[in-house]
Amino acid sequence: MSDTTPDTTPLERLRAAIAEVHLPLELQDAPEARLRARRSLQQIDDYIAPRLENLDAPLLAVVGGSTGAGKSTLVNALVGHPVTRTGAIRPTTRQPILLHNPVDRDSFTGTRVLPELARITGVPVKEGTPSRQAGAAPDAKLISSVVLVGDDAVPEQLAILDAPDVDSIADENRALAEQLLQAADLWIFVTTANRYADAVPWKHLDAASQRDMTVAVVLNRVPEDAREVESDLRMMLDERGLGEAPIFVIPEAPLNELDMLPEEQVKPLREWLAEIANDRATRREVARRSVAGAVQQLARDTALVANARRSQIDAASDLATLVKAKHDDAAARVIDATKDGALLRAEVLARWQDYIGTSDVFRTLEAWFGRARDAVTSWVQGKPAPIREVEREIEHGLYSVIIDEAGRAAGESWQTLRHSQAAASLKADPSLGRESSGLDEKASRLIRDWQFELMQMIRESASSKRVEARLLSLGLNAVTVALMVAVFASTSGLTGGEIAIAGGSAVVGQKLLETVFGDETVRRMAKKAREDLEWRIDELFEHEYARYAALIDPLLEGPDDSELSSAASELASEVTR
Repeated sequence: MSDTTPDTTPLERLRAAIAEVHLPLELQDAPEARLRARRSLQQIDDYIAPRLENLDAPLLAVVGGSTGAGKSTLVNALVGHPVTRTGAIRPTTRQPILLHNPVDRDSFTGTRVLPELARITGVPVKEGTPSRQAGAAPDAKLISSVVLVGDDAVPEQLAILDAPDVDSIADENRALAEQLLQAADLWIFVTTANRYADAVPWKHLDAASQRDMTVAVVLNRVPEDAREVESDLRMMLDERGLGEAPIFVIPEAPLNELDMLPEEQVKPLREWLAEIANDRATRREVARRSVAGAVQQLARDTALVANARRSQIDAASDLATLVKAKHDDAAARVIDATKDGALLRAEVLARWQDYIGTSDVFRTLEAWFGRARDAVTSWVQGKPAPIREVEREIEHGLYSVIIDEAGRAAGESWQTLRHSQAAASLKADPSLGRESSGLDEKASRLIRDWQFELMQMIRESASSKRVEARLLSLGLNAVTVALMVAVFASTSGLTGGEIAIAGGSAVVGQKLLETVFGDETVRRMAKKAREDLEWRIDELFEHEYARYAALIDPLLEGPDDSELSSAASELASEVTR
């Protein structure tokens, strides 16, 4: 669950939910969802949050486009003198340059927009410096910074940012260009007559259309005989929902001695920008449209992240269900072994027969009780009546079944993990493929604790002196073993002669107990003894499963898809009101 309070805003709640999303499993939709989640957080911090806080803050116009389109040359022309470095070596723009009017300086020196980028104050170049020598040489190490340059030629309430190429050969340049475009209130897209149909820039133009962003297109270096390019570009813009975007055509012409475009060629674009900057209502509408579109895009991205989150939760839940079922089945098999006579085979039956015999099974109760008492007395005096051996055989049988089934459950669970695509990215310890290291001691302790509980139950059931005397005469161990035999005895798992022996043995054990305690008490004791044993077995296998739960349960932590969708819907509703 997201750690939010009722007084947080819808945007804060959505940001917290996205930040807490956990997508560790390598499912098909995970890589794209992780990218969208990172982009959403960046978009919130870089643009949506600061813009929603103040629609009247200065607009940010980002100049972007393809490699070699002439972005920096255009920016220089807009302010009337060189401020950015241009050249033939690519990539040319490593550090974005943000031009602003000096009165708007405080709006960009802080972290209101692009908070992740460090600020560097640019030094004005000397008058008469060619643009290819303007500014310091781009430093690839400072890619995560923005150079702020104050210039009176920039209209108040509008900043112009020269961004890296959207199709740069440098990965970090492309990433930064996308981040800057996401933080823009309006986009000046620069292309050429030769490059206007390139696929990469149009991907960003499509994104701008989806965001309902104000876009201006600069068609640069257009030859005299290629005027049809503008009409073709207009058709492409119309098809993508950008029919209202103005197109500014700059004919192919030589640059002057300062590598500058003729002033008259960029005058229409400069006037268009000034018109927006000088009208408060227009600025607010540009900002409102852009931030509303950004929120809608955020909602779409959140929906994709939410779907991926649901896939992760479903995959983790399925994995947990499969592994839990392996351990539940193992516990059930151990319990079945205590019901079907499997623990009374061979040596157990032989030792039990040595102790009680079977010739007097159907004699009268009083005669049988005397015989049982004599047998116990003989055992106490050192004659062969191996009750402790019976106890040890039962203990060993139960212990072996527990260890075997736990190992089987662990092995099957490990194979489930190894063959699960969802779990391929989990760093699981191979020791999970076998029973836990301390299981032997836990199993032994389970049996000892259960036997101790039986003894306590037998003692507590001695409700009269007569019962106490019978119990003392037979011996607590003998009665405890008789109760264990009564709990474990059944004919369903035995064959041939074993059925008669085990069945008869159980009857003898049952009669012995009934002689001491009475029918009703024995039924209650046997029922309680079985329930206690089954509870202990279930709990032991729960602990074995807990090793896997520690690996799987964290995958379920954090917001689910409904929380993400609800937060995004709430934000979209608030912004569009």
